[in-house]
Amino acid sequence: MAEKEDTVEFKKETVNKLLTTFFNEDKTKLSSDATKLMAAMLKVFVEELAERSLKQAEEQDCDVVDIEHFEKILPQLLLDF
Repeated sequence: MAEKEDTVEFKKETVNKLLTTFFNEDKTKLSSDATKLMAAMLKVFVEELAERSLKQAEEQDCDVVDIEHFEKILPQLLLDF
């Protein structure tokens, strides 16, 4: 029997608030499609972050992914995106 994979999604309101925080003018609006696209991009980014952190932990023979593994791979992940 195949395992059910949990899907995690960002709330549209959260993504909208995150993006509008960086707008310089109050008149600037964000379309629903742009919010959906950014949520999808954030999901890919977080999944890649988790995968690389797990790989880093495995390379160091750790059973648990810790903040140090995340910090070690973050610079390379930011360069790739």
